[in-house]
Amino acid sequence: MSFSLDRFRKLEPGPVSGNIRELVDETFMAYNSARLGEACRVFEDKFISENVTVGVSAAGALTPAGLGVSCLVPLMKAGLVDWMVFTGANLYHDLHFALSQSLYRGTAGIDDRNLRAEGIVRIYDIFFESEVLFEADRYVRDFCDSVARKKRLGSAEFHYLLGRRLLDERPENKDMSILMTAADLGVPLYTSSPGDSTLGMNMAELMLRDIDIDFNVVLDINQTSAIVHGAKKEGGRSGVLLLGGGSPKNFVLQTEPYIQEILLIEDTGHDYFIQFTDARPDTGGLSGATPSEAVSWGKITPEMLPDSVVCYGDTTVYLPILTAYVLAPGASRSHKRLYDRLDELVDLLKRDYEARRSGN
Repeated sequence: MSFSLDRFRKLEPGPVSGNIRELVDETFMAYNSARLGEACRVFEDKFISENVTVGVSAAGALTPAGLGVSCLVPLMKAGLVDWMVFTGANLYHDLHFALSQSLYRGTAGIDDRNLRAEGIVRIYDIFFESEVLFEADRYVRDFCDSVARKKRLGSAEFHYLLGRRLLDERPENKDMSILMTAADLGVPLYTSSPGDSTLGMNMAELMLRDIDIDFNVVLDINQTSAIVHGAKKEGGRSGVLLLGGGSPKNFVLQTEPYIQEILLIEDTGHDYFIQFTDARPDTGGLSGATPSEAVSWGKITPEMLPDSVVCYGDTTVYLPILTAYVLAPGASRSHKRLYDRLDELVDLLKRDYEARRSGN
């Protein structure tokens, strides 16, 4: 059988222009730039459809680098993000913007002993005063105290109530915070390992004061899986945008093994998959695991592999480009407000699980 190059696009480089879409489509021709171009086009062609439910995971220090304000808030406002799973650290540092706290562009080439002596905290090349942490901690502890009567909260409810409080107290910062925007638009926001963050540590402090409050992580598993199940049940598809790897990536993807292997409800996996990661696949870690490997777990629909893209590199470079590419033509969808439907979606999951158990 002869092999023809006619089905491929010819490399025809030209001068770089100031147009983001021309830059991606006409200049990103090979290697990871080409993969980023594919990711941009898959997001535009597949994720923007009204019948696709889009989940986003985020690991790594993205919010202190400003990506919450610059990218994720605009994507949420355009209706292009329906639910999210973040590290607790990303949500804690989101508070700095919600509370009008100051972060600064610094440098990694500095003696950290001097920073410590001056009360300056460093996240690679981001600087801020240590009082920023103490002030944010006081705010979180006071909030936890105010909701302690609930005793057990799913992380989506915890973040929603925190976002609502911030909206009431700091309405001028509405577009500066993931927590605030998610609460305003009804986007469920989860933390996959709530104890592994300052949010969890401040809740732990309440326990030492004999205040009974904790995260309901089991509820989070059922709610996230119910979101995916509901999307498929209603004839739609599921798309995932994975920013980094780690626990948030797994928490988004494990919804399908939970539905298929634990609940034994027939399903086929997530339909569309985009990941930005700096992790290699050959070390065996989840952060670098490829979409094709995820197929073997039932996490990704096998037939949809052509709509799965992995870009190896820095999310702080890739996400702004994808965001600009997608939003430049004015892409938008209606807001699904899944937070308002969580009870309904969990009830649907429960009914289908009970029907499977009874053989109906």
